[in-house]
Amino acid sequence: MNVIAEIKRINAAELESGTVGTPASWHTKYAESAWCYAGNLPIALTEGDVICVMSQFGEIEDLHLVRDEETGKSKGFCFVKYEDARSCVLAVDNFCGSTILGRSIRVDHVEQYRLPKHLLEKEEELARTGPGHAYHGTELANQYDINKGQDLFAPPAKSPEKDDVASPYNINDEDKYRAMTREERREAKQKRKEERDAKRREKEEKRMKKEERRREKRARKYKEKGSGSEEDDQRKRQRTKRHYRDNDQNQGNAKDRRSDRYLEEGRERQRRKKKRHSRSRSISSRSPSPKATRAEFK
Repeated sequence: MNVIAEIKRINAAELESGTVGTPASWHTKYAESAWCYAGNLPIALTEGDVICVMSQFGEIEDLHLVRDEETGKSKGFCFVKYEDARSCVLAVDNFCGSTILGRSIRVDHVEQYRLPKHLLEKEEELARTGPGHAYHGTELANQYDINKGQDLFAPPAKSPEKDDVASPYNINDEDKYRAMTREERREAKQKRKEERDAKRREKEEKRMKKEERRREKRARKYKEKGSGSEEDDQRKRQRTKRHYRDNDQNQGNAKDRRSDRYLEEGRERQRRKKKRHSRSRSISSRSPSPKATRAEFK
């Protein structure tokens, strides 16, 4: 028998017997479930369209419109959850058998709604990957975790490994430093100075040892080449001195040549200058006659 016709027949029988709204009604079995099923929907309807149609019977909390995983098209049925389970009774009694876009809508109760398998796996994974899931069951380095942070307003805890020597540079021991006498402060300062000197001496010793190892390594490398005799060293030093001496001499000769060239150029400039002056004086001393032509003046 058609489900829509059967629901209509049961509702008509309850009206005749007067059991509507009583514990004898067939809706009492689904009184604890706020989910209902809506089938034979047009595939053109979206989630928003379904909410607009179904929300006339109550406030909708959740909606699952079943779609094809590959194409994403609607399969023509959905599951709706109302805020109040009594809204399901109104939807089943009044909306079942209604027509939308030429299709008779089937609305029925859902006694126990279960999420689809892929959605259920996603929810379980989200529950497993909550805050601090990566450190679940592991011992942390301190007393803090991802859910419980550090109290920024709590007083700082003193470490047991901390040196108890008072110091003016230690904020936690400021009161203790003020309570010290002048002699105690001088002793604490002297102790810090001795520690710094010891560290400096240790650093210098390490540097000297490193330099000594470098010299020994250089000496071994020089000896392995076979040029460690004193005569070879003496000849090498002489060649070096001769090279620098010749180089200095060549540089001196070049300077002399440059200076001679500059002197010769200066003398040549002086001669040209005197020659120009002599020609200008001879031309100015000549006084041409009024009848002299340009050719005779030249």
